[in-house]
Amino acid sequence: MKLRIATVSPLVSFEIKKMCVIGLGYVGLPTACMFAKAGLEVVGVDVDELIVDKVNRGEVPIVEPGLAELLRDMAGSGRLRAVTKTEPADAFFIAVPTPFQHDGTHAPDVSYIESAIRSIAKVVVTGNLVVLESTSPVGTTRHIIEVLRSIRPDLRMPGSDGTEGDIDFAYSPERVIPGSTTEEIVRNDRVIGGVSARSAERALALYKQFVTGKCHVTDDKTAEMVKLAENAYRDVNIAYANELSVLCDRFGIDVWELIELANRHPRVSILSPGPGVGGHCISVDPWFLVAGAPDIARLVRTVREVNDFKPHYVYRKVEEAMEVHPHAHLACLGLSYKPDIDDFRESPALEIALRLNAKWPGRVVVVDPNGAVLQEREERAGALTFLDYGAALQRCGVIVGLVPHRSFRERETPEGKVLLDIAGIWAKEAGAHAIIEPPVGAKLWTAA
Repeated sequence: MKLRIATVSPLVSFEIKKMCVIGLGYVGLPTACMFAKAGLEVVGVDVDELIVDKVNRGEVPIVEPGLAELLRDMAGSGRLRAVTKTEPADAFFIAVPTPFQHDGTHAPDVSYIESAIRSIAKVVVTGNLVVLESTSPVGTTRHIIEVLRSIRPDLRMPGSDGTEGDIDFAYSPERVIPGSTTEEIVRNDRVIGGVSARSAERALALYKQFVTGKCHVTDDKTAEMVKLAENAYRDVNIAYANELSVLCDRFGIDVWELIELANRHPRVSILSPGPGVGGHCISVDPWFLVAGAPDIARLVRTVREVNDFKPHYVYRKVEEAMEVHPHAHLACLGLSYKPDIDDFRESPALEIALRLNAKWPGRVVVVDPNGAVLQEREERAGALTFLDYGAALQRCGVIVGLVPHRSFRERETPEGKVLLDIAGIWAKEAGAHAIIEPPVGAKLWTAA
């Protein structure tokens, strides 16, 4: 269903002055700041009291360029404040996590979204707008309508045929990348899916207060599918690079040289391999497609299996190196799911480091520019030994490059060490063909 909207209709004559943003994470907090900057009164809601306290002090709980200054200005102006319980508002935005079950089924877990809609149910009134931003399985927006209907039978909900209700609902997925969120949340195109024409109109008018990218209006199910399709597409391309690295390792070929040469073809652009796929989007969202259509989502399932296999392959390669050097200490460089960010969600590098540390306790150290953030957030990180780069190289004979942080790439290639270059930290700096000669008596894997 296409909802073609040109202008906001007279039906939407009231001004949204106050809004609640539920979930103050990597998407919710920047979104709250942008709406506050646009002049709205914004209340951020989060169950974590530490996050709420930090936001109210104007302190960012995440590392994101440009966000600290923006939050400080918005909290200082009084246009943005944080609380632990949802308040009455004109509009509600839901930006909470949507993980999957870690029981082998990979079934979507929408319990956080359901909790958010239950909190809204206590304060929602006729004329309110509810927008879901959390990446969700197709049909989730309709699901929360039914949840609200069961709690608030006094309110008329929009119909599945597009008829209007007392409350308007829309779905609009974020399209930002950590490290560039404050820029991309403004300039990137936005897809807005309404359950009815009026819902789409109202959400469109609200986003246009700060979005300079083009806004594309459609229905809610299409918007939900767009987000999943985008991340599954990226997953496919990463899986090819990761499987290619394993094949190169089998055939004794330097994968970095191979990719550099293959990409000289005018219609080829192979991505860089790594230890797997992490983050809360690409490693999670494709499973929502598999869960929704397990009988036909065959490619998506295989791609997920390829990328989920890579951390196990890397672990085995490290095991081989440690068997050759049974008394060596081991350093893992990088723990976040991608370079130069403080996001460790679903990070394969972190899982590899934890598993190695359990195998060789007392002989494994880790290095990450944002290690202090990880220690604050993850109880499991307490088992790890954190060192700076120099101290780690001085102590350890086996070095595993898991994440190509800029601070690692700017260093000289370590000498006299066994290097397992999983993410191309040193290979890409070694020359046109990315070939590194291992030190005497050591073995270098650049393809793992």
